[in-house]
Amino acid sequence: MIVTRSITLSAEGVCDIHDITREVGGLIKSSGLNSGTVTVFVPGSTGGLTTIEYEPGLIQDLPALMEKLIPSNISYKHDETWHDGNGFSHLRAAMIGPDITVPFVAGKMTLGTWQQIVFVDFDNRCRERELIVQIYGE
Repeated sequence: MIVTRSITLSAEGVCDIHDITREVGGLIKSSGLNSGTVTVFVPGSTGGLTTIEYEPGLIQDLPALMEKLIPSNISYKHDETWHDGNGFSHLRAAMIGPDITVPFVAGKMTLGTWQQIVFVDFDNRCRERELIVQIYGE
């Protein structure tokens, strides 16, 4: 059986990190499925999904790493084409990826003790984001 739901959140942009573990777990529980996989996907090309230990140090370290790897204060060819100043956002999102899949057993995700699912908004502006959550199992 496949159940499709969504999570809506307000994102501030520029590496705004949201822990969505609890919301995803709640959707699994409400699906009535016992075992399977859950996939979370962000439509669009300036957001990413991954896992981290959601704690204050890493919440600062991840944006700092992104700024070192893909600086926000230089011009990118994308910016020359679209004049929207978010070329860095697209590159950061491409590096992280738009989706994540996690197995679940007995209705619980098989995440490690210090592992949370996070959505990272890399765009250069605030916006509402809708994440698609697809739960597949029995």
